[in-house]
Amino acid sequence: MEDGFSGTPLSDAVEWDAYVAAHAGATPFHSRAWCEAITKATGHRCHLVTARDASGALTGILPLHHIRSPLFGQALVGSGFAVDGGILADDPEVAAALAEGAVAMAASLGVPSVELRGGPLPGGEGWRVEEGVYAGFARDLATDDDAELLAIPRKQRAEVRKVLESALTVTTGRDAAERRDHYRVYATSVRNLGTPVFPKALFDAVLDAFGDAADILTVREDGRPVASVLSLYWRGTVMPYWGGGLADARRLRANELLYFALMRHARERGCTRFDFGRSKVGTGPFAYKKNWGFEPQPLVYARWLAPGEAARDTNPNSAKYRLRVDLWKKLPLWAANRIGPLIARGLG
Repeated sequence: MEDGFSGTPLSDAVEWDAYVAAHAGATPFHSRAWCEAITKATGHRCHLVTARDASGALTGILPLHHIRSPLFGQALVGSGFAVDGGILADDPEVAAALAEGAVAMAASLGVPSVELRGGPLPGGEGWRVEEGVYAGFARDLATDDDAELLAIPRKQRAEVRKVLESALTVTTGRDAAERRDHYRVYATSVRNLGTPVFPKALFDAVLDAFGDAADILTVREDGRPVASVLSLYWRGTVMPYWGGGLADARRLRANELLYFALMRHARERGCTRFDFGRSKVGTGPFAYKKNWGFEPQPLVYARWLAPGEAARDTNPNSAKYRLRVDLWKKLPLWAANRIGPLIARGLG
């Protein structure tokens, strides 16, 4: 077991890339591209816990970002700013060894918690399973627009049909103008929800790291961006990851066009599956994704806590943050965009 990555590229980076490329269970959040982008944008160091066989070949990896925040505390997170990731191993024995390595890494760094968002669930002392909070939504894409419409439940299908007849337009790309418009829309959207926005550098770093495997799709009214999403493309699956809309988006049905157009765009890129991402159970986004005909799949995460330590609370819906959320919604956008990234980088 070894720690091979501490904020600078591994000397055996090619080996890391090859292991992820060959493993059927790998996600974009196991990739070196993701891990280095997070470190570059946020400063949170990434430690790669690895397992090797007798010949020295990799048999498992676990990327862990060391998230530190004066508001939310610190944890080793696998991996930072991701909704999946966790242990990636050849077999259960290796997975158990990686979990032990994560605990040893936390002890060596003086970190009280390890958070794994996917992968095999570790057992053993200090580990606990967390379920019932999040669900994931994914299904296969249809073969064309007509079939895609029929895959959407009747009420939501009617909304999509209406917006397809509107004058709204769609653009896609990765250039500076698309990035600027996406960030403005996304930042406004999360401010209106009472959530601090991530730093723009995070979006830029991910787009740069993933190259053609990431892009932005934006819905516009007379050229003005009203809804936008940054998506990842991974093994034939499109993953709308950071998306949002202005206040006018609901009136214009811009979000309906956003995701239907993304389905079309993904098919044109050769994708066969649409991963709508995770949502907290019982929230508006959870219901919205069900309205599109996606069935929720419970997500089970794992957390290790040192003796006597309490888990980080990074849930904006918790009672602890209710007053702060209400106040945040009232901030001018310029202030939210100035302060938000300083806070949000600690959520991890």
